[in-house]
Amino acid sequence: MASGSMSSSTWTFKQNKLFEHAIAMYDQNTPDRWYHVARVIGGGKSVEDIKKHYEILVEDIKKIEAGLIPLPDYEPMVSSNAKGKGKGLMST
Repeated sequence: MASGSMSSSTWTFKQNKLFEHAIAMYDQNTPDRWYHVARVIGGGKSVEDIKKHYEILVEDIKKIEAGLIPLPDYEPMVSSNAKGKGKGLMST
């Protein structure tokens, strides 16, 4: 695989965050939406890369909403004052 195509298919954490911000900033009614999103992300991402990434995101959301992908089992949050004391945020 050519290095150019590898970089366009690989997304860093930062690029994903920029993508999330950009699709919120440029909604579906924005003319040339995908061009603007690609410009925000940079890193050699083409308009086609952006569209494909968005389609994957939409499919993932559909699967989550349909219950096909279980939500992670997060540990209860502990406040910084209660760390090490076994108290959660709701403790008094």
